[in-house]
Amino acid sequence: MPRLSARPAVFASFLALTAACRPAPPAPEPTPSLTVATVAPRTRTIAREVRASGAMAAWEEIQIGAALQGVRVEAVLVEVGDAVRKDDVVVRLDARAVTAQLARTDAAVREAQASLALAESRARRTRALAAESLVPAQNVDDVDAAEAQARAQLETAQANRAGAQLQVDFAVVRAPEAGVISARSVQPGQVVGNGELLRLIRGGRLEWRAELDEADLMRVAIGAPVELDGVDGAHVAGRVRQIAPGIDTGRRTGTVYVDVPRPGTLRAGAFAQGRIVLGEATALTVPAEAVVRRDGRAYVFLVDKDQRARQRLVELGVETGDALEIRSGLDATDAVVARGAGFLNDGDLVRVTAEAAAATPPDAGSRK
Repeated sequence: MPRLSARPAVFASFLALTAACRPAPPAPEPTPSLTVATVAPRTRTIAREVRASGAMAAWEEIQIGAALQGVRVEAVLVEVGDAVRKDDVVVRLDARAVTAQLARTDAAVREAQASLALAESRARRTRALAAESLVPAQNVDDVDAAEAQARAQLETAQANRAGAQLQVDFAVVRAPEAGVISARSVQPGQVVGNGELLRLIRGGRLEWRAELDEADLMRVAIGAPVELDGVDGAHVAGRVRQIAPGIDTGRRTGTVYVDVPRPGTLRAGAFAQGRIVLGEATALTVPAEAVVRRDGRAYVFLVDKDQRARQRLVELGVETGDALEIRSGLDATDAVVARGAGFLNDGDLVRVTAEAAAATPPDAGSRK
């Protein structure tokens, strides 16, 4: 048989060994996914506050009724929302019956006055005669008793007249205090009974009744300033007047009563939100743009020495202007991505610039 040559096999082995020893091409340089600007957390004095919600209510509401019963209403002089002063007439009742009674008592007073005058005249003459021993002493006793009786009858008549005058006065219902009419349940022509005719918000003052949880309630002090959110972005000032002494055992909440002397556009019964200022404190803050919220948590991104973005979980506090308080998770020396954090993922390579330019999202295919 012919002998096969081994040269092709040797040549193939040489080529394979040569390829294995050849150096691999260099890997491409990683490309930064975003250009960012960093800032250090800032220490500033902020106002500690707690946000709450609750209903507006009358600071003190007065029910206005009529002292006369079974009398027809002649006129109602106010409407809901009207401002009244103390002693302003708000309702007039039919006073004809009580006016007639007053006239009868006036006549009774005049009659009693005449009887007293006659009794006093007789008493004087009898005492004069008795002094000259012209009449027995018994006669003096009789005229003295008649005079006393006539004086008592006059006092009774005068008391009856005062009562009748009071009834006439009751026919005019007046505002017991200055304030604003908040409800009306009376119409002209109806017969009044033992019930409410009008309701008055004393002084026109309202209060905000805020519901706070147990922990926040313990932090609030009487006199603390309050700012309520009014209509169309307006703010209404108030101050904590009273704190409920007890806590609802079911909901674990308590009520804070806030005096609102100038409620503006807020009305009784309206639902309002606001904030209660607890005081001032020093806190660490970062720009609001630096905070990213994902899956119900708050994060910021730091830049490490390898120029990579590292996600850091933080606990937020209050918002103050365009900054957010960081209660935990950061140090004052950390370099925080100020803008564009929402476009980053943990471990992204970034380019840091000293200019605080607005960050833009990376082009397609440039992100890692």
